[in-house]
This record gives sequence, structure tokens and C-alpha cells, in this order.
Amino acid sequence: MRRDAAKLGVVTSNEGKLREFRVLAAEYGVEVYPIRARKPEIQADDVRVIATASAAVLMQHIREPFIVEDAGLFIDALNGFPGPYSAYVLRTIGVNGILKLMEGVRDRSARFVAAIAYADSEMGVKVFTGEVRGTIATEARGAGGFGFDPIFVPEGWSRTFAEVGPEEKSRISHRGRAFMALMEWLLSERIL
Repeated sequence: MRRDAAKLGVVTSNEGKLREFRVLAAEYGVEVYPIRARKPEIQADDVRVIATASAAVLMQHIREPFIVEDAGLFIDALNGFPGPYSAYVLRTIGVNGILKLMEGVRDRSARFVAAIAYADSEMGVKVFTGEVRGTIATEARGAGGFGFDPIFVPEGWSRTFAEVGPEEKSRISHRGRAFMALMEWLLSERIL
């Protein structure tokens, strides 16, 4: 069944995420709009589990198809910390707190992981993931992006996510990869 292919609701209050989704969706001719709903925050070590659980709960209140995303920064030398707790860590110790934890640490490898759950009363919940590997910079750099973008340098790059524009970041980011997988699935299922 073909739906209004021009629009897709996103449950988020994060303007940075919304901006990135809009950039990505425009490439598919889709308009993204925010759905203001309280996203349940379950505790789990896997962003896929969190996104799936959030979508399942939100489906009880939101009637149109929508997406909800959860993401985390997983730092190898910190055993994956902050991982799915990234938003809390950002609010409490921030970028400078992570840099402090990484002082003197040689292994600076890390990865961003995103899970996007698509929820639809006919299709149920489907989850799409994206990952990008990189390193933690020794200092915050750049004024763009949000969250931990000023300290994350994607593999093969010398600039942080905060030093590149939203279009460039979206093409290689964890969120971008998950969103592209979602869009390809929506097209293959003829939902768009």
C-alpha cells in the first residue's frame, strides 16, 4: 500500500538530529517533520534494543508511521563507555569530561553507532543500524554538529564531525548510514 511518500515523522526534540534527518531525507525527496512525544528511556547496553522498545511504546500513542533513533559513542579504551548512555554523559561531564578520561590514553579508537526504529501499525517495528569507526581527538575542534561531534574524527579523515558541514557529515555518519538503509528498505517495500 502506498502512503503519503512526501513526509516522515521523527520522534525527537534534538534539533541537531532533526537537521541531519532533513538533509538525508531531502536526497530521497522526503520531508521530515518532528513529532513531539516523550520517548521512553529504557536502560540497555544496546542502542537497537533501546530504539525498538521506544518505538513499541510510542506506537500505542502515535497513529502515523514514524521513526525514533538512539545512538551512542563507544570508546574502545573505556570498554565501550559511554555507549548508550552518551546523552547522559554529555549532560553531566560533557566533551571535556571525556577528554579528561582519555588523557594519556594511547588507544583512541572509537565508533558511533545509531539505531533507527521505523514503526508502522501495518509493518510493526523494523530497526536499521549504522556505524562509523574513528578516533577521539585530543582536543575539541569545530563549531558545527552537536553532542560529541567536536571530538570524533571519522576513519580516514583529519577533521572532526564538528568541522564538516551537515551534508558532508550525513553522507558518512552512523545516523546517515542507518537512515539510508531505512530509506532503501522503504523504497523496496514500496512504502515510499
